[in-house]
Amino acid sequence: MRRLAQRLGTGSTTLYWHVDTKNDVLDLVLDELFAEVDLPEPAAGQEWTETIVALLTGWRAAMLRHPWSATLLGRPMLGPNVLARTEFLHATLANADFTPPDLNSAAYALANYVTGAVLSQTAWQNHTGREIYEPANHLLRERSDSYPVLAGLGFMAENDWDGNFAVGLRYLLDGIAAARSAGSPPVSRH
Repeated sequence: MRRLAQRLGTGSTTLYWHVDTKNDVLDLVLDELFAEVDLPEPAAGQEWTETIVALLTGWRAAMLRHPWSATLLGRPMLGPNVLARTEFLHATLANADFTPPDLNSAAYALANYVTGAVLSQTAWQNHTGREIYEPANHLLRERSDSYPVLAGLGFMAENDWDGNFAVGLRYLLDGIAAARSAGSPPVSRH
């Protein structure tokens, strides 16, 4: 808090007039991050899945601009910007005829997909150069009998993060849509 106060040109005591704890500051910062995510305006006749793709692609982009953000998302976030985007996701699913508890499960799966994708990408990209990739590829080549698919793919050094995110999101949405269309009974929730 002292360093933040210094950067803001004020005293730490002054900060405590506005926030009680460091976690309050983190909540405010995260909420501002979500303000960077535009709420898509669905075009007439646009599928609900395309609206969600636009929202989650923006969500991911905002989090990638602030790579530390994904590590803080375990906190309850109740700021107006977070709530507006969360409401938008849930409302889009509700308008596509999802009802609880399936609506909650779908929203949870989608939000966790974005967070997981950002965590993975930022973790891998924090390893600069080839210092981790070459030894990993060497290990996979040596043990290709045990890990033939991984050895054939190679380690994730040259990963197409954007393409993999888009395809994975499409797989997830297609599965969610298919389960809803088939009227699949919900999985036991206990």
